[in-house]
Order: sequence, then structure tokens, then C-alpha cells
Amino acid sequence: MEPVRNLKLSDAIADHLEQLILEGALRPGERLAAERELAEKLEVSRPSLREALEKLQRRGLIETNRSGTCVTQFMAPLTEPLAAMMQANDQALLDYLEYRGLVEGEAARLAALRATEPEREALKACLDKMRAAHEKDDPSDEAEADADLHMLIYEGSHNLVMLHIMRAFADMLRHGVFYNRHQLYTHPGARDDLLQQHLAIGEAVLARDPERAQEAASRHMESTAATLRAIRDEQTRVARALRRMGRSEFVAP
Repeated sequence: MEPVRNLKLSDAIADHLEQLILEGALRPGERLAAERELAEKLEVSRPSLREALEKLQRRGLIETNRSGTCVTQFMAPLTEPLAAMMQANDQALLDYLEYRGLVEGEAARLAALRATEPEREALKACLDKMRAAHEKDDPSDEAEADADLHMLIYEGSHNLVMLHIMRAFADMLRHGVFYNRHQLYTHPGARDDLLQQHLAIGEAVLARDPERAQEAASRHMESTAATLRAIRDEQTRVARALRRMGRSEFVAP
């Protein structure tokens, strides 16, 4: 029988790692350090760590495969069927934008109030990355910085429910469930507007101005929604025109 001391230690390790997952320090899909290295970092024995990892695996929070031990995509049982349904639904984009409009301003407001100094430094670095991508005319890098900025704001809000829900939505967005972010950045005139909107949000958060941050984030979502509606309307018109041009294929000579 194992000593009680070891059982308690493994529970403490498991709880600590679970807390890191809950807080977003360990993210879905990320690979943990090798067992020996992780035990050294936590200053615990490898048997205690191994037992703790087994507990987390039973809870569905980690999994082991050929590449090592990873945090599971624990939101996938919800998001995967949801994504399949939404991808085939024309209303999904409008509902998604409406939802983002509700939460984005509040996330920015909370981040302005709650973001820690390390989070503020990460936000500054992201804004610099966004400016650099804009200057070298790289829509892909700029779209990536866009996604990073919003996630940093969710993290800075220190609302764990908001963080995990919006991270799940961000993963869906990366797979094109709602819209193509690259397509947004290549729409005429959109890149300059998006840069200024993101800078306004980030600078308001850094200035610890919650009202200005909330207003900037809300304006950004309104503008994004308008641009995406314009893109969709244009795509509808093009598709309609192509069908008219190809009508001869369906008409008897």
C-alpha cells in the first residue's frame, strides 16, 4: 500500500496542473514537458508526477500519444458538432457577430481594469507585431496578430469562462466556420481600418481606460460586421452573375 504522503502529493500535483489548464497557462493541444523535466520543475518525484498525470488523464484533461503528453481539446465534444451545424447555416455568421458584439466590449473593459504587468507587456508586443505586419503588407501575419490580440484581451479580462468559450470560438474561426479572416484582411480598405481599430483597443487597455476600451472594441465589432456583410453580399452577387452566365448549360438548344 502506498504511503498517504505520496497519495496527497499526487493529488496536489494534479490539482496544480488542473489549475494551470483552467487559467489558460496550459492550453488545449499543447505538449507538456518530458516527465523528467516536469518533475524537476515541480520539484516532485517522478512516481508522484506519473500518478498525478494518470488522474488528469482519467478526468479527460490530458492524453498521451506518440509525441508525448498533451492537454486535450476538452471543448471539442461541444465545438465539433456545433461547428458542423454552423458551417452549413447562413444565419450563423450574423449570430456569431452579434455574440462577439456583446462580449468584446466587456472583455476590453475588464482587461483595462484587471490586466497584470506581464499581460500588458504581451499586449504591447502584439501591437508592435501588428504594426510590423501592416508595414510589410502581409495580410496573413496581420490576421494572426489580430487573433493573438483578441486572445490577450480575453486573458487580461481574468474571466475564465469568457476565456475558454472565446478560445473555442477562435479555434472554430481558424477553421473557417464563421468567416475567413484572410479574406477580411484582403478586402479593399479593410487593413488600414482594422489596424487603427486594434490599436485603439490595445492603447485604451494599456492606458487603463475601461470606458474607452469598451467603446473601441464595440466600434471594432460593428465595423467588422459591416465589412463581412459587404463581402458576403458581393459574393452573393458574383455567384448570381455566374449562374446567369452559365444558364445555357441548363437550357435546351
